[in-house]
Amino acid sequence: MAQEAKIPQATAKRLPLYYRYLKNLYTSGKTRVSSAELSEAVQVDSATIWRDFSYFGALGKKGYGYNVQYLLSFLRETLDQDELTKVALIGVGNLGTAFLHYNFLKNNNTKIEMAFDVDQEKIGTSIGDVTVFSLDDLEEILTQEEVEVIILTVPAPVAQSITDRLVQAKVKGILNFTPSRLHVPADIRVHHIDLAVELQSLVYFLKHYSNQNDDEENL
Repeated sequence: MAQEAKIPQATAKRLPLYYRYLKNLYTSGKTRVSSAELSEAVQVDSATIWRDFSYFGALGKKGYGYNVQYLLSFLRETLDQDELTKVALIGVGNLGTAFLHYNFLKNNNTKIEMAFDVDQEKIGTSIGDVTVFSLDDLEEILTQEEVEVIILTVPAPVAQSITDRLVQAKVKGILNFTPSRLHVPADIRVHHIDLAVELQSLVYFLKHYSNQNDDEENL
C-alpha cells in the first residue's frame, strides 16, 4: 500500500497489536468496538489510536466506533496476513530453542521454517517441527528457500560476521536479540531487541514514572 512508507514507525509497530485484539473480538462474535474499548484493551490512549488509523483514511465513525470485521479485514491486508513469510533462526541456544517451540503459533503469516547452529549434536535434529541445519550451509539454503527474514540469537562476538553472510544471502530483515549493534547496508532492516536493556528500562520507569503508561514513549 502506498501509505505504508509515510506512517511513523511507532504506528507500524502498533498495528499488529490492534490486529490481534480485533481478531479475538471477531472470533467471539462481536461486530462493533468503540475507541474507548479498544484503548482499554490494548493499553494505548484513544487519541493515539485515532491518529494511527487516520493515516489510512476514515476507518470508523464518530459515535459508532469501528466495524470489527471491516477493520480486521483492512489490517489483515495491510499486514499481509494472507501471505506466509518464511523465517530462519540462527543460534539454537536456550533462547533460540524457546522460539522454535513457540514458533509464533498465533500468527497466520509468520513461521520459523528452519534453524542453523554449529553444534553437531543439534544439526540434523528437529526442535518443535523445525529442522536444524549446519551453519556451514547458511547461504546456500537461505538463497535456495528464498528466506528473507532472520531471527538472530547467537553469541555477540559472532553476530557481525554472521550478519555479513546474511547480507550475501540477500536477506531483507533481521530481528537481532544479541547486544551487538549490527552494521548492514541501507536496504536491510534490523530491529534490535536487547532484553537486558528492556529490563533496565522497565525498572527505571517503575521507579520514576509509575503512574504513566509505557506506550507514551512510542508517541
